[in-house]
Amino acid sequence: MDKKTMYKLSYGLFVLTSSANGKDSGCIINTAGQVTVEPNRITIVVNKDNFTHDLIKESGKFNISVLSEEASFDLFRHFGFQSGREVDKFTRYAACRKSKNGLYYVTEGTNAYISATVEQSIDLGSHTLFIASVDDMGDLSDAPSATYAYYQSSIKPKAETPKAAGKTVWKCVICGYIYEGEELPADFICPWCKHPASDFEKVPG
Repeated sequence: MDKKTMYKLSYGLFVLTSSANGKDSGCIINTAGQVTVEPNRITIVVNKDNFTHDLIKESGKFNISVLSEEASFDLFRHFGFQSGREVDKFTRYAACRKSKNGLYYVTEGTNAYISATVEQSIDLGSHTLFIASVDDMGDLSDAPSATYAYYQSSIKPKAETPKAAGKTVWKCVICGYIYEGEELPADFICPWCKHPASDFEKVPG
């Protein structure tokens, strides 16, 4: 079975934001979509390791900012490669505004935002699926939405993989994180993008 086949599925990319107990945070997700028109409902899927997941569970509210092809890699690095438990991602971050629900949405590198209230959540093991009603939304730009494939081909830098002499290196195909070791543990989770060991490739020697 070729695990890379899953990469052919078409995904959008989003900054997911929420707030609870005076704390704001956001993370990158690639699973959001409309499921019903009347009433207008969307779903998102969030890794439980993300601090934003905890804020949504607590508050029952979230925003998604739809990333466009104008998004920079720095935006992905800011919201995707550091934890909201350790860093306040909105301190000194100017490219954002608050919507009517009091939550931040991102205004640069995005083309729209949607505000929603959780109606139901489903435990998926490592992730939670949230079904939510849409409260508000707005267009921000005419730039095309960025797909996951576009991110891989045109946004993520094509940096060379460093390899120390005599060491085996594994590279996350999602974000580029490097793991050194003869064997990659089957239960390893990328500390940057939270993807599993199946999304790592052994770097040729």
